[in-house]
Amino acid sequence: MYKPNMFDSHQHLLDTPSSTQKSQETEMDFLREEELESKSGTDIMEGQHSGDDQDPNQRPTKKKRYHRHTQHQIQEMEAFFKECPHPDDKQRKELGRRLELAPLQVKFWFQNKRTQMKAQHERCENTHLRNENDKLRAENIRYKEALTNASCPHCGGPAAIGEMSFDEQQLRVENTRLREEIDRISGIAAKYVGKPMLNFPPHLPPPEAPRSLDLAFGPQSGLLDEMYNVGDIFRTAIRGLTDGEKPMVIELAVSAMEELTRMAQTDEPMWITNSENSIVTLCEEEYARTFPRGITGPKPLTLNSEASRASSVVIMNPINLVEILMDANQWTSVFAGLVSRGMTVEVLSTGVAGNYNGALQVMTAEFQVPSPLVPIRENFFLRYCKQHDDGTWAVVDVSLDSLRPSPVPPCRRRPSGCLIKELPNGYSQVTWVEHVEADEKAVHDMYKPLVSSGLAFGAKRWVATLERQCERLASAMANNIQTGDVGIFTSPAGRKSMLKLAERMVRSFCAGVGTSTTHTWTTLSGSGADDVRVMTRKSIDDPGRPPGIVLSAATSFWIPVSPKRVFDFLRDENSRSEWDILSNGGVIQEMAHIANGRDPGNCVSLLRVNSGNSHQSNMLILQESSTDPTGSYVIYAPVDIVAMNVVLSGGDPDYVALLPSGFAILPDGSTNHHGGSGSSSDVGSVGGSLLTVAFQILVDSVPTAKLSLGSVATVNSLIKCTVDRIKSAVTPESA
Repeated sequence: MYKPNMFDSHQHLLDTPSSTQKSQETEMDFLREEELESKSGTDIMEGQHSGDDQDPNQRPTKKKRYHRHTQHQIQEMEAFFKECPHPDDKQRKELGRRLELAPLQVKFWFQNKRTQMKAQHERCENTHLRNENDKLRAENIRYKEALTNASCPHCGGPAAIGEMSFDEQQLRVENTRLREEIDRISGIAAKYVGKPMLNFPPHLPPPEAPRSLDLAFGPQSGLLDEMYNVGDIFRTAIRGLTDGEKPMVIELAVSAMEELTRMAQTDEPMWITNSENSIVTLCEEEYARTFPRGITGPKPLTLNSEASRASSVVIMNPINLVEILMDANQWTSVFAGLVSRGMTVEVLSTGVAGNYNGALQVMTAEFQVPSPLVPIRENFFLRYCKQHDDGTWAVVDVSLDSLRPSPVPPCRRRPSGCLIKELPNGYSQVTWVEHVEADEKAVHDMYKPLVSSGLAFGAKRWVATLERQCERLASAMANNIQTGDVGIFTSPAGRKSMLKLAERMVRSFCAGVGTSTTHTWTTLSGSGADDVRVMTRKSIDDPGRPPGIVLSAATSFWIPVSPKRVFDFLRDENSRSEWDILSNGGVIQEMAHIANGRDPGNCVSLLRVNSGNSHQSNMLILQESSTDPTGSYVIYAPVDIVAMNVVLSGGDPDYVALLPSGFAILPDGSTNHHGGSGSSSDVGSVGGSLLTVAFQILVDSVPTAKLSLGSVATVNSLIKCTVDRIKSAVTPESA
């Protein structure tokens, strides 16, 4: 027997005159899946005739006869069915004439064939939906059982209502929404499975009387909703974690996402705008009222709280931005001035549907200020990505130090990250929230105003860096940008290779100028802020560095000159001879110029030193300068002419040896802007500057050689002489 819904779907076969009533009685006989039979034309005519002559109350006693199609007829109609499953009257008559069948027989065969195909499709669909239904039920049960063993991260006891991040009213609303979502999907599945599903798993309590475990699940911004709508977002999220940590990590990730979203979308009184520098900072009292039980616990007394928010429009679509943020290598490269090292420790979930929606990973990173006077901030954190219902993407970080009992870390991240909203023409609106607690006692006094102002590690620096880097990436991908009317004209492939080489140069400089745990600085002198820090590295098998012993030297100092003036002076090739001792007073000529954004200071240049010294007459210098309201860089490196010709012709730049040197220019963080308007554009044009000078010099081409004191003294003298020249050139005489 066939299912009623299959028969009902062909009710149009019954909407014929009364003479076809017997066809209704015989149609179920026609619906044989393997034997495709139909009534002969003679029987049909006899049935119509007998129906007119006999008493309508008397059933015919004549046994019905059936016509079985030949193999040839079936093969022909099968072949025609593949091309046209719904033949018209003309096609049925032509096919019947060719196969010696009545048109009505052909019509019935095609009806039966279509019914058979639909039945097979529905059976397959029903099986698939039943499997999906069973999978959803099992998944729900598994997560509920995991939550049954949930424990408090602080005391180890069972989770209680009072320890959750949201009040009971919000949880009830959330549970009601989840119930409606499950009912909706159950209704869809029941349509095909043929029987109704339970509206809600029987072991889940009603929303009017939620249990503590349900409350632990409720505030996770729809974790059940994600299970049912998105699929197995957290299917692999528990790999590598203990049973007790599984629900805690899931709750931490989604609760952090909820907190970040609320902080990014809430204005006053949560956030306060500083009228002097336009930096938006957090009102701690309002935050404590809104989130009375912070998901990372109370702030330790030894740590200072830093929280800021900033927003900007960047030239990149949300999908590409999310890809950068979720890929540790791309993230470290784009934010090289902020992240000295970044690594993905474990990928707990890669997301679903071919994107990062639901991606969850454990990461470690070192956040830095480009100066050896500011300690790095090392974090071990969870990064979670989600696309909200309105299409907005969000990426949140939160420290994992609260997961296990441990000493108070010197820095931890409360929910921090960004919301990314799509705009027309490939642009995105990015709202960034940076909320950390850090020990600032080791920060040099000269840099404390910058750190406390939020310009060192705050949201404004993240957004400004992202905006500048998006312009740089857009320039690198463009094919119609000229290199300018200077000397060398590079092809599109050569321009991209040159930009790639400059990108590696910048990353190398930024990674080496801070206080990363990968290397240790040694102080050469004790003259206060002008201390020169040095370290040595041995380069053996790195094709991007010349082999031998490399000596790095850096120093940071304050000058009463605006960052913009210092930046313009250092990047100008016409004034280079005033500070660059190695140029030996030679004339600097710009051979190639590639713009990297709207600001003319953002560019990559290839310089030639025309000097009377035969060793320097053919020397080339690759230089990249970049600036934004929170800081500026001028980074350069001598390059071999032969290797550079390969790059300009579009060759691989990874094998060009570089030892980058340069300058990092930051505002001093002072609130006294000497009459500045205080807008974001004025941050880099007024006030004093914190200037870091860093050199890398190959002191011996033999990696096994010993570093001599003479080499150290030479580098120390070189960097001090450079500092003195810069101060005398840019500092007003009255200062």
